[in-house]
This record gives sequence, structure tokens and C-alpha cells, in this order.
Amino acid sequence: MRMPVIALAGCLSLMSSASASASVPSQAVIPGYGAITPIEGAAERPDRKLRYRVLFNVTKAAATPDKINPSLEKVARFLNLLGNDGVRPEQGDVVVIVHGPATPIVTEDHAYATKTGVAANPNLALIEALKKAGVSVRVCSQALIGNKIDPATVGKSVETDVSALTTLATLQLRGWALIPD
Repeated sequence: MRMPVIALAGCLSLMSSASASASVPSQAVIPGYGAITPIEGAAERPDRKLRYRVLFNVTKAAATPDKINPSLEKVARFLNLLGNDGVRPEQGDVVVIVHGPATPIVTEDHAYATKTGVAANPNLALIEALKKAGVSVRVCSQALIGNKIDPATVGKSVETDVSALTTLATLQLRGWALIPD
């Protein structure tokens, strides 16, 4: 009689840990950013047969400059959602174009501190993680000028495009799907 009770207890323990793990956020591609919670039985899932060419338009600043930009966090979430289903976009197939009030998020710490009053740019580590995952993070040169940011202060992981307007138009004409912020 003792053995079936132990077996039943073991099964219940496994079942409870399995259901608990289903609600634990997964961060497969960009660790530490873009937390997701996989849901079994979801109707629409990433398609392994598709080539995901996606352009993220990042214009909004975070609520406070000491927080990570939520639109950058969205890029990490997107990659984690794809990665959870075994889909990994090719190098350069995910592009982020930063402009408008979000422009300072691409600057090195000193320039960020000068612009925002926050000593360290909380976005730089995420930008580096996105770059390592194959994302092309870019900034609009017109937005740099408009925000009075020296282009020499842009982080090393960020490319400078002539303008967000031309990047948005060109990549969409080439087939990139636009995800606005």
C-alpha cells in the first residue's frame, strides 16, 4: 500500500511542476529582455517556412529615461516569441530604426547623461544583445541633428542612416513588414 501512495505523490509532484513551468517566462533568444510566456494551443504561431523580414519603427521615449525603451523591449519579445517556436530570422532581417523623441536611446553613457540627466543609458546592453542576435539597430541622422546629438556619441552597435523616412520607405518597398511603436 505504501508504494502506490509514493507513486501517486510523485506523479502529482511532476504534474504540479509541469503546470508551474508552463507559466514561467521563457527568454530563449535575448536573455534578460522581452520576457514571454508560452501558451499551449495558441492558434497562430510563427511559421518556420517564412522568412521574417521585419522593420521596427521606434519613435517613443520611455516613461522615464532610467527605464529601458518599451519599443526596444518589444523587439526582444518578438525574437523570443519566434525563437520559442524554433524560428530564427537571418542576420539583418530584423531592423530597428530609431528617431524622434526616442533618439537619445542610442547614445553612449556620457551623451545620454548630458541629454537626460541619467548617468548610464539603460538601453545599451539591450541594443548590444539585439545586435548579437542579428538585429540591425539604426538611427536617423536627421533625428540626431534635430535632437542636437553629436553623431560621434552614437553607440558602437548602432548604424546611422540618412533618414528614418527613407529607411522606412526603402525597406517596406523591399518587402519588410512594418511594426510601429
